[in-house]
Amino acid sequence: MRIVDVCAFYTPHGGGVKTYVEQKMRIGPELGHEIIILAPGDRHEVIERGPMARIVTIPAPRFPLDRKYWYFKDEDALHAAITALAPDFLEVSSPWRSASMVARWPGDAPRALVMHADPLSAYAYRWFEPIMSREAIDRSFEPFWKHLRELGHQFERVVCASGELRDRLAAGGVAHTVLHPMGIEAGLFSPKRRSPALRRRLLEMCGLPESAKLLIGVGRLSPEKRWPMIVDAVAAASQSMPIGLVLLGAGNQKTRILKQVAGNPHIKLLKAEKDRAKFATILASADALIHGCEAETFCMAAAEARASGVPVIVPDRGGAADHARGGAGVTYSAGSAMAAARATLRLLRNLPKASPEVKVVSTQGHFEALFADYASARRGEGPEGTARRLSENVQVA
Repeated sequence: MRIVDVCAFYTPHGGGVKTYVEQKMRIGPELGHEIIILAPGDRHEVIERGPMARIVTIPAPRFPLDRKYWYFKDEDALHAAITALAPDFLEVSSPWRSASMVARWPGDAPRALVMHADPLSAYAYRWFEPIMSREAIDRSFEPFWKHLRELGHQFERVVCASGELRDRLAAGGVAHTVLHPMGIEAGLFSPKRRSPALRRRLLEMCGLPESAKLLIGVGRLSPEKRWPMIVDAVAAASQSMPIGLVLLGAGNQKTRILKQVAGNPHIKLLKAEKDRAKFATILASADALIHGCEAETFCMAAAEARASGVPVIVPDRGGAADHARGGAGVTYSAGSAMAAARATLRLLRNLPKASPEVKVVSTQGHFEALFADYASARRGEGPEGTARRLSENVQVA
């Protein structure tokens, strides 16, 4: 198939979508598919990534709130670009305006909306749940729910990477939802990478002895990740046992997080580790991973932790919750520092003596299942049955 991904979230400056796009352009051709990423940019450009993979950009304005990104504005130009690329299957990677533009494209190719973002969790629920019930918030955001329901009827597939998101969208009346959890880099994450010496050094950095417990947090330093809440949770749990927390990340909330840390010597904020092997070793050397964001569509950090034999402490909503199932970790009431503190103590007081080998789907397996589902959509098959069986084969074990 020639698969065209209309990717409004793509930026060459990095991020999770760029990583996913790079993986797709590498693995898709290996599976016999041509992959074309159609993205907004400063000018028209074609960037070849091999004989069956390329990035095509069309002129578009910069996004005013973050100049690293652009957005599709000219629908006619977007339609013309799609038509010129003649897709066998058409993807769109944003639930916003570009999804409606793709839905209105007059071509015959079947299409999928890939939910790389969960705006309701990232914004509406996070902002208003302290004062409103989720049901009341959903009623207030009925126009967006109507938009999603319309898209569900216009697309053959609405692809979700977590069971919680798929179930919530389906319960809200969004048609054609399917579950395709993302995969992790094969062969990199393993309990075998655990280093007692590195663990000892990280605890020393936190001013603690080897007998203390070591938590790690990984992710962007942005508001929806709730790192200040995690800092408070670990500080509270530390009143009952010695705990060190190492946060790895970068972002515009660094000053805010350091203010929350308030000089606590047992919590250290470090820059993101770009060496993947070193990062995998750091992750495997922790006693647990702690995460605060209930708006994850998958939560790659938690998946990588589980593959490393590291249990997780995660919110009970969003993609992160999937990775705590089957005894792989604990969940807590999303948004509550005290609930996170209690969950942290519950886990750390009952840590397994040995890190189990956990099977987690590879990126290769994710794309094999996803593209097989797209092929079934081209044959006119619905998401029931075929897509569900495929998705069940790639869930976190």
